[in-house]
Amino acid sequence: MQYLWSFLVGGAICVVGQILLDFTKMTPARVLVSFVTLGVVLGAVGVYQPLVDFAGAGATVPLTGFGYLMAKGTREAVQEKGLLGAFSGGLTAGAAGIAAAVFFGYLAALFSKSGDKS
Repeated sequence: MQYLWSFLVGGAICVVGQILLDFTKMTPARVLVSFVTLGVVLGAVGVYQPLVDFAGAGATVPLTGFGYLMAKGTREAVQEKGLLGAFSGGLTAGAAGIAAAVFFGYLAALFSKSGDKS
């Protein structure tokens, strides 16, 4: 059942993004930034954690989950290190995901052939 809820919640988040792209004049970059910001805000008010507990990867994999992760890391770092944690916490919490994205993006660039879309 956990797989079904994960799929449905993650899919619903993606559907919202697709609707924003199709029916508004928002660019993909603005939708991405909006989702990350929404994850930070929902995490700050305590709404996103129950969604993560309920849907697992369906809530943590989309970009709202990245915003939530950064906010959570910042909050924990501020509790441990004080004001310095506000600058380092988000990056520390998201470091593994960011490093993996860069690494696998580099691998994809090595093994794929670049070319013009036309």
